[in-house]
Amino acid sequence: MSEPVGEGSERTPEASGAHGAVRADLLELDQSASAARYEPRPTLERDDGDGRTRRFWSWRRIPAAVVAAVLLGAAALTLYDVAAVRADHPAMYWRRWLADQLATDPLDNTWVLVGSGVAAVVGLWLIVLALTPGLRQVLPMRRGPTRVRAGLDRDAAALTLRDRALEVSGVQSVRVRARRSKVRVRAVSHFRELDDVRADLDTALAVGIGDLGLAKPLALSVHVRRPTKKG
Repeated sequence: MSEPVGEGSERTPEASGAHGAVRADLLELDQSASAARYEPRPTLERDDGDGRTRRFWSWRRIPAAVVAAVLLGAAALTLYDVAAVRADHPAMYWRRWLADQLATDPLDNTWVLVGSGVAAVVGLWLIVLALTPGLRQVLPMRRGPTRVRAGLDRDAAALTLRDRALEVSGVQSVRVRARRSKVRVRAVSHFRELDDVRADLDTALAVGIGDLGLAKPLALSVHVRRPTKKG
């Protein structure tokens, strides 16, 4: 039988080392922030045969309806005025005024330049809408055996990753923002070492991003800090 250790007994090296580690941990609690950024990991599955991920196209019903309504109204009004002139009725005032302005005003007139600039900007905007897919809020997901295309809303992805982050020990609160190619995580830790909390967040969120099933993996940026002192 081993004798109990009294008050005057010497500590073993293991106990001394553990006590030193605890003191070192307490001293390192003054660290205010810990951050890291990682590039996305490649996935084994592809979206389709050529390996390219295609975004979802937006219907853009509102811009199309507005442009169609404006063009239809202008065409109907012009056609009505032309028919009225053919029937020996005077032309509408706006048509006579526009013809006089185009005949008398020089091309370097301020209103002419402003009108042409607005028309050019609207035309370029319509061209961009026609050539770009839109739906930036939807992240394409990997296709399964059924070849059905699926997408995940960025807010839903951020909410899922936030729940994963809150399960990490030491995390008091967290804010997650999911973008098209990156996830930004801002967490507040009220205990544990910040580097340890960040490492656990890196692991948990990396697994969470993989479980989302996205066609293109997202890069991860994690920042952990201490709570703001009140007063």
